[in-house]
Amino acid sequence: MKKKIFSIIFIIIVLVSMCLPAFKVSAYEVSQFNVSANAAMLVSMDTGEVLYEKNRYERVYPASITKLMTAIVMLESEKYDPDAKITMTKEILDLTLGTGSAISHLKDGEIITHFDLLHLLLVSSSGDCALLVADFFGDGIDNFVTMMNEKASELGMENSSFLNPTGLHEDGHYMTVQDIYTMTTYALQNKTIKDACGISRYKLPPTNLSPERTFSTTNFLQDTTTNYYYRYASGVKTGFTDEAGRCVVSTASYNGYNYMCIVMGCKNDPTRRHEFAESAEFYRWAFNNFSFKEIANSESPVCEIPVNLSLDTDFVPLYVEKSFVSILPNDADTSTIVLDYHFKSESVDAPIKKGDVLGTADVIFAENVLGTVNLVAGNDVASSPLLVAVEFFKDIITSVYVKIIFAVIVALIVIYIIICIVMNMGRKNKRRVKYIPYDKRKDK
Repeated sequence: MKKKIFSIIFIIIVLVSMCLPAFKVSAYEVSQFNVSANAAMLVSMDTGEVLYEKNRYERVYPASITKLMTAIVMLESEKYDPDAKITMTKEILDLTLGTGSAISHLKDGEIITHFDLLHLLLVSSSGDCALLVADFFGDGIDNFVTMMNEKASELGMENSSFLNPTGLHEDGHYMTVQDIYTMTTYALQNKTIKDACGISRYKLPPTNLSPERTFSTTNFLQDTTTNYYYRYASGVKTGFTDEAGRCVVSTASYNGYNYMCIVMGCKNDPTRRHEFAESAEFYRWAFNNFSFKEIANSESPVCEIPVNLSLDTDFVPLYVEKSFVSILPNDADTSTIVLDYHFKSESVDAPIKKGDVLGTADVIFAENVLGTVNLVAGNDVASSPLLVAVEFFKDIITSVYVKIIFAVIVALIVIYIIICIVMNMGRKNKRRVKYIPYDKRKDK
């Protein structure tokens, strides 16, 4: 029940973030470096604004980024218990043979905990562990894949289709960068997933068949032993198949700024890991060139709207409901930012309460809509009983129902007059008929 409530809360948060304020794309051009990825997005996790996007809504092969959804479904299963035991089977190991999938090297009959299994899934991206998760927590791999697609639908991931829990290539197995963003945002709200994705090493305790082992992350951005280590990065998941190319979704935080970067379809270059290099370049570009700027605050009125039915005032001042902060280039001239107002009506009737939403305003910079804010009344406005009464009777008189009743009455009167006229004409005709006595013929 708690997991369902958590999902509902997440969906509400997504919907609210789309509306209050509802940020639209505000993408900028990157000139400092070359973006070789087939699809990419850099988004502020603080405001939801997109600083860069490329083929954001086109289908891509997600490879092992799929395992984020595998982890989500696993942790939301009623079967999940971090301390419970699970056994690797020969059937699962056989399924990974010849697939090219990364494997954990767990042995047939080897026992680990659910917590261990999750970390092998996310840290070392082990395909055999993904299949074990699906088989156990879904009561069969096919059913687990159905659960993955149901969760994707629940989260509003309209352009995603899962055919397996590992991310191995299948033509009908795809996502979009936008859906990856939605899935990752949701996944990181789970502390267990966030913590697992944020470590570079995981020590698997001794098992019934093996001594302690250490598993390394596949994400070089957070591995200090690689040339691609980026000190501000944390998580999240990598992926690679020949068809998908090199892929990574990561996050980075510095000086109060938090970003998510998604890079998909980089070429498989033996001399350079482009997915990590370009992700780090994106973060440097954002941290060095963008900052928070307050566009409008909630302390000063931005416009006013006429008021009806009040003898106290003819206008009510409107304020931005919440201070609007945007991520903008450091050298952006905020004086060029304009508010495009949209009122519910040309005027508003009293009574009005302070805080009532009376319209919205689009925040526009460089011909891009940065977001939409609510406009609220800045003070109470009392109505005049006399004006309300006059308006009430005016509404009654001009209402459709009164017009219909009036038309019926007029029609009845007309019909009555016509009947009276016809009846009067009949009486007059009777009075015009003269009585001619009957003359009897005289007898001859």
